[in-house]
Amino acid sequence: MSRAGIVGLLMLLGVVGFVIAQSMFVDAHSCEVCMEYQGSSQCRTVSAATIEQAREGAITNACAYISGGVTETMACHRQKPTSERCQ
Repeated sequence: MSRAGIVGLLMLLGVVGFVIAQSMFVDAHSCEVCMEYQGSSQCRTVSAATIEQAREGAITNACAYISGGVTETMACHRQKPTSERCQ
């Protein structure tokens, strides 16, 4: 194997190791948020270090499924969730 191949393999192993290590940490808070936009609805659950991060992540994920494009996603994000459960 060439030197470039070895370096590439080591970099790939480093990235995979980082992803695996990060996935082992359990986040302390989770939120399930349901959003409705233009007649469509979607619920998403997100875990994060804080409740605020989990809530924002769940809203963003739900809006990504029910809106199309940046403008609609932003409009959806401004809507009040139809339901929200955080712990």
